[in-house]
This record gives sequence, C-alpha cells and structure tokens, in this order.
Amino acid sequence: MHRTVALLVVGLTGDLLGDATPNLQALAREGCARPLEPVLPAVTCSVQSTFTTGFPPRDHGAVANGWYFRDLGEVWLWRQSNRLVAGEKIWETAARRDPAFTCANLFWWYNMYSTATYAVTPRPMYPADGRKLPDIYTEPPELRAELQGKLGTFPLFNFWGPTADITSSRWIADCARHVYDTRRPTLTLVYLPHLDYNLQRLGPRHPDLRKDLVAVDALCGELIRHVRPDGTRVVVLSEYGITEVSGAVHPNRALREAGLIRVRTELGREILDAGASEAFCVADHQVAHVYVRRGERVAEVKQLLEALPGVAAVLDDEGKRAHGLDHARSGELVALAARDRWFTYYYWLDDQVAPDFARTVDIHRKPGYDPVELFLDPALRAPKLKVGWTLLRKAAGFRYLMDVIPLDASLVRGSHGRLPETPEAGPMLISSEAGLVPADVVRATDVKPLLLAHVFGPSA
Repeated sequence: MHRTVALLVVGLTGDLLGDATPNLQALAREGCARPLEPVLPAVTCSVQSTFTTGFPPRDHGAVANGWYFRDLGEVWLWRQSNRLVAGEKIWETAARRDPAFTCANLFWWYNMYSTATYAVTPRPMYPADGRKLPDIYTEPPELRAELQGKLGTFPLFNFWGPTADITSSRWIADCARHVYDTRRPTLTLVYLPHLDYNLQRLGPRHPDLRKDLVAVDALCGELIRHVRPDGTRVVVLSEYGITEVSGAVHPNRALREAGLIRVRTELGREILDAGASEAFCVADHQVAHVYVRRGERVAEVKQLLEALPGVAAVLDDEGKRAHGLDHARSGELVALAARDRWFTYYYWLDDQVAPDFARTVDIHRKPGYDPVELFLDPALRAPKLKVGWTLLRKAAGFRYLMDVIPLDASLVRGSHGRLPETPEAGPMLISSEAGLVPADVVRATDVKPLLLAHVFGPSA
C-alpha cells in the first residue's frame, strides 16, 4: 500500500491557479491537474458523500447540506452522523482489500460514528445556560484531549461566521500533521475551508482574494513538503467552484405571498411551520429543494417558481432522475438559480418579525443555508464593541444573543451549487501521480476509485 494524503481545498478552480499558488502549481507540474465534474447539487455534503462512496445523491442520500425530515416535520441542516450516508465508504472498501489499511478523516463531512479508523470533526458544546463552546469530536475519544492539549481549543468561530479566516484551516493542517506522524494512516483526508469565506464574501474576481490564495497555498505547501519525503502520494481536490453573483432570489417569500407557507408567531417572531405548510423551500446556495405537501399542487408550485426572476429551472420527477437527485429525501421539486443568483431561506415578509436566530450565526435552526452569516451587520455603529460587550455578558454567565448578522442578502458576492458552465470555473483535481489519473475530466463519482488506485495501484 502507498500512503496517500487528500487535501480538499474548498473552492479551488483552474481559474484560480496562478502565481499566487506556487506550491499547488509545483504539484501539478510534478504530476497533473484535471477539471473535476461535480454532482448536482455542487455543495459540501452532497459532493463529499459522492467522493467517499462513488455514488450520486440518488444512491447515497445526501441530497444537499440538509433536507426536510418528513417524519419529524422539521428541517435539519449540517447533521454529522455518517449513518445518514448510504453505500460502502472508501475506508470500508480499502479495509476489505487489506485489513492493515487505516484512514484518518479530518473534517470531511458526516464524520461521526463512521467506520473510519481516526476521525476529527467540529462538535461544539451547548450547556443548558445557552452558551456555545468550541470543541471537537474524535475517534478514538482520547485523541480529542491530545489534539487540544497540543494545538489549543479548535477555533470554531474562525471556522464559520463573520470572523472566519485562515486560523481554522491552520489548526486543521496542524492536526493533520500530528495525526499523520503519530498514527501513520494509510489514507488521510484533510479539509481546508479557507478559500470558501472570501469567495462568498467578495466573489472570485475580487483582487483581495489573492491574499487568501497565497495563504491556503502556503498551508498546502507545508503539508506537501511534510509528507512527500516519505514517498506519500498527494491528491488536492475541491468540491465546487464559486461563481460571482449579483443578487438573491427569495422563493419562500413568493410561496408565503401565495398562501402556501404557514408560520407560528412566538414572542412576536415568525417561525416557519414546515409540517403545516403546503409548500416551502429548503434553500441551499443556488439549489432549493421544494417540499409540496399534496401531490395535486406540485404543478401549481412549479409554475409559480418558474415565473420568479432569477430562477433558471425547476426540476420535476423527470428532471431529478436526469440529474441523479431522485431520492426520497429530495423535494417534490428542485429549483435551480440563474448563474448570477442564489436562494435565501427568508420566509418572512417584514424584517421586524424575523426570528431572533436570523440575526445570529445559527446553522442548525435556520431552515436553509445562510451565507450572510459571514458578515457583521454594517448598520451597527460599533459592531466590534457590541460583540465585545456580548462576550463580557457571556463570560459573566448571563444569557446573551449575538445578534450581529445583517438581513441584507445583497452583501453576498459569490455562490455555488449549479453545475459549472466551463471546466475552468468548476472544481479541480491535482495529483502527484499523473499515471493514475484520467487524461481528461475526472467525475466526482471517480474520486473514490481514483484514491483507491493511489493507495493500492492502478488495478484498484
């Protein structure tokens, strides 16, 4: 077996490679670089599940970053149990071939309760007093104290939110080196999210993005130089490319105005009542699963959404089958945004009655993905002072609400989820081993066998 490290550099595309990425360029020259064809939706959980199983969403079931759990009548995003993903995972296939095989899954998604040998993933603590404290989940459990004793507490608030930056990717890279050196896994899967933040905040053409490219390339270079002297093979890949957007579409507001969404008023705030609604969307970047309570209303909802400016297509059963999204977890319809638009989850018609979590970083209670969480509200006179005061209240043991997130969807400048319009604008794969990689485009469903070939040789 050949030890292999796979670095997942979020948002990396052929368009972004250049003089700001000398380490990645050097790896490509040593081996090869290829366009990577993602699945629809081109979002984290769906594509990573395809990478680890070799299946499209219709088979593995991760139809988005979250979906409507019909039996619960609730929307849940960013669940972590690997048991939500069907199909034999890459580490299971490899272990069947050679029982000596081991795998370290470092921050790739659906990382809890899997059969991977080693696992590290974010897992905040939520004490009963309402606090959210940074922490991780590990397998084996003792790895948690070992890592945080060596590297410090995982910087959760630099992993997502207004303060998201290179700090979290640095911690993950240091974690990867430690696990690589102390456990010597056969296959190491490493997630480096840094590019994702400003690609969404600024868009892919912003000149300031160069600093982010330099920073993440430096991390990749450190990891590559750390493992290559051992003869370890290196693969760098990404899940999606981010395209520039000029505005948002609010499909739930259109459904609300049509009388199809029901809300509950709690303490003067409106909460989506998904189980009682005739139709609603779980928005996820440029894709939205549309759940319609009664079959006889599907055509009506499809027609309504198709008429919305900024909606490129609405997939029915036939369309879902054509795109590999015909799974029971999918909505009755799936809406796709136009190339330069993205979907909000907003369902209220007046910001005065928006739920209290709308102005906070709360990835679990929002019934859809919210990239506006990457921004501090520009309407706040002194946002850092407000954050500091709130943290003082937290430290003093008081309940607190970190309501510093704006409700202005126009701030977002980059999004993803659609299939790329050109190979250069889509994700990519770089390998140190050119002879193990196809000569043209690599499909997302090919990544599992490709990584197995890096470990076992081309016959894998």
